[in-house]
Amino acid sequence: MTRDRLFWAALLAAPLFWVVLLVVDGRSPDVAWPLRSPMQFLMASLVYPVLEELAFRGFLQGALRRTRWGVLSVAGVSGANVATSVAFAALHFLRHPPMWAGLTFFPSLVFGYFRERSGGVVLPIVLHVFYNAGYFWLFGSAQNS
Repeated sequence: MTRDRLFWAALLAAPLFWVVLLVVDGRSPDVAWPLRSPMQFLMASLVYPVLEELAFRGFLQGALRRTRWGVLSVAGVSGANVATSVAFAALHFLRHPPMWAGLTFFPSLVFGYFRERSGGVVLPIVLHVFYNAGYFWLFGSAQNS
């Protein structure tokens, strides 16, 4: 897919984050729940991430990159990426607890970074699907109960 070492580092950061969440959460995950609710798992781990990346990174961030301030960048993070990530996190306040919704801002910056680095949405989609699949596999049953 890509030889980009930063992409692989971003991909491998997710399992480290999941381990930290497992320790902080303190509960044993119900790892079999996706077998009992496969459609819920597929929606959360595949369908929503693809649609969100097409809308946020493909459409919104792409449009914002065409503005004067959207191309301004600090440490590799553009104004378009920050604005898109704020909108992305705001959307998550509709269905997630406030802390989790706010924390989506940070992976959104990662997705946006790879949108701009690669010039397309394939890498952000792969990252988002992977991040969501692991997160919802480990923590989704608690949110669905």
